[in-house]
Amino acid sequence: MPRTILVTSALPYANGPLHFGHIIEAVQTDIWVRFQKLRGNSCLYVCAEDTHGTPIMIRAQQDGITPEQLIAASASAHARDYAGFLIGFDHFHSTHSAENRSYTDALYTVLRDKGVITRRSVRQSYDEQAGMFLPDRYVRGTCPRCNTPDQYGDSCESCGATYSPADLKDALSTVTGTTPVLRDSDHLFFKLGDFETMLRDWLTRSGLQESVKAKLGEWFESGLKDWDISRDAPYFGFEIPDAPGKYFYVWFDAPIGYIGAFAALAAKRGLDFDSYWRSETQTELHHFIGKDISYFHTLFWPAVLFGAGMRRPTGVHVHGFLTVDGQKMSKSRGTFITAQRYLELLPPEPLRYYFAAKLTGGVEDIDLNLEDFTARVNSDIVGKLVNIASRCAPFIERAGGHLADSLPEHALFLEFTAVRERIAQLYENRDTAAAIREVMQLADRANQYVDHQKPWQVAKDPARMEEARAIATQGINLFRVLLMYLAPVLPKITQAAASWLGATAFASWDDVEAPLLGTAIGKYPQLASRVDPAVVKQLVASPATIAAAPAVAAQAATGKPAAAAPAAPVKTQEPGMIGMEDFAKLDLRAAKVIEAARVEGSDKLLQLKLDLGDHQRQVFSGISASYAPEQLVGRFVVVIANLAPRKMRFGVSEGMVLCASAPGSGVFLLSADTGVQPGMKIS
Repeated sequence: MPRTILVTSALPYANGPLHFGHIIEAVQTDIWVRFQKLRGNSCLYVCAEDTHGTPIMIRAQQDGITPEQLIAASASAHARDYAGFLIGFDHFHSTHSAENRSYTDALYTVLRDKGVITRRSVRQSYDEQAGMFLPDRYVRGTCPRCNTPDQYGDSCESCGATYSPADLKDALSTVTGTTPVLRDSDHLFFKLGDFETMLRDWLTRSGLQESVKAKLGEWFESGLKDWDISRDAPYFGFEIPDAPGKYFYVWFDAPIGYIGAFAALAAKRGLDFDSYWRSETQTELHHFIGKDISYFHTLFWPAVLFGAGMRRPTGVHVHGFLTVDGQKMSKSRGTFITAQRYLELLPPEPLRYYFAAKLTGGVEDIDLNLEDFTARVNSDIVGKLVNIASRCAPFIERAGGHLADSLPEHALFLEFTAVRERIAQLYENRDTAAAIREVMQLADRANQYVDHQKPWQVAKDPARMEEARAIATQGINLFRVLLMYLAPVLPKITQAAASWLGATAFASWDDVEAPLLGTAIGKYPQLASRVDPAVVKQLVASPATIAAAPAVAAQAATGKPAAAAPAAPVKTQEPGMIGMEDFAKLDLRAAKVIEAARVEGSDKLLQLKLDLGDHQRQVFSGISASYAPEQLVGRFVVVIANLAPRKMRFGVSEGMVLCASAPGSGVFLLSADTGVQPGMKIS
């Protein structure tokens, strides 16, 4: 029976740009949501801007704008970047909204009337010059335990000690740089301890990871403390209805933003609000979050919901932190990569795929190794998955554009479709890494099938064209099954493949059980391109390096050459360098590939026939691991035309096509630009 599911991911704070930490969570959530929809479940995904708090107020003051202007600009940028990574929100809202204010007031009122809100005086740091109470993180000073200077007011990054701002030595306000004083103020507290029995029971049924449960056990052991839900003016947020000058702490109204976002969507679509937020049997509620905010989502949030008479989450799914090349994300190291920076350089799906290949459903930290990223996406997406389709498509086109009426090896097709429930369970458990491993093992088998059947050899005999078409039909159907398994991860490639194979080719998860046979398909589109290692390196290049580097990154993003950089100082020739007179000896020419074929007896070589304008040449090139022969026909390459012929075991090679390579990244042909003609000199 189809399920009805509401899904959220953590709300991005409106005080800065989206970075890779935000994106990995959104990608994990989006993959799970897309999978649920493919399975035929009703699954909605909502999120919102987290807009309240002291940091927003101070940042707006520094920028000379209102908080409303700041959060509007931030929301626009965040929405753009999420869309760039193909995150399919059903609705993206804001915590600074009428819906959120209404539900925040309503939940608070119910909790107050039930007697689980209490009031008492607290002593806090106060900045007399700014006229405001300071959050702990706005006080810095020397650690009282290890004497490390410039530490936050709540914990020491050096020794790990926790304390209050009053314990700091030489404390200063980060707002004005003055020494804060201590003042008393009445605050409102949520009595979390009143819900311990309920929380312990809920946790046994919540499906939380074991490591998260163990951490919660520590918090229970130390005793659940009352939770301060109020802040003093000046503060950007919602004023508490019965407490003038007091505002809801951002962590009280931010989770309620999930409710507000859904309420806005429900109003647009006519959805039944109560079935989603008051019943734990009619619908499911799933939150995807990072482990740094698990305390709020697994203790405070279910207690607030339960106390206010609303449903608790079905599941809270916690992931680990993201590191880049083994290091914490850091602006000084160049590893703090924003979503916008990535999208200026590269398409979204390689990163979606890499994150999916790393996510296990656990809370372990995840490392983005840039060399591994380049090698893996080039090998898996282009070299394995898309390679199946690109190698088989030409034989369908040559046979009139129709798939064969039957599969030559139906049993092999059944082996591929038989694992769909196992892969579905891996997606359900958010173990996308295991799912991708299984899919890539099948992709290897599909490529081995094509290699063994050699449709390019079969098609050389016109009398065997139907046999070649049948082999290609088998390969394309294996490709379709594999891409369906990866459709939640690669939605754009899947959409392009649907345009090629037919609009319903990827309509639902179980459709792959029946092969595509006898139907007309379109002209094969380029489904994916290799990731350029030089562009990937630009992700962590310093601003100075980016400014001085060749314009490959800008050209990759815009398709247009960037302005030339200032000329570097002239250097004298160093050992190992060649002079212009040596370089001038090379006769580089544009050549058009008119034929390409694999070389019998070689795993690396392709045999190319090149048109150089006034004559043709044969060249052997070791690029078969990176390119299928049919991908090269009609392409312009750069060839060294005055290289002496070389006699090889397979024939004579009359030149060399130029390529680029790096360890683990494969081989990339250098291509001549559009508009060139065969034989043009490259200078």
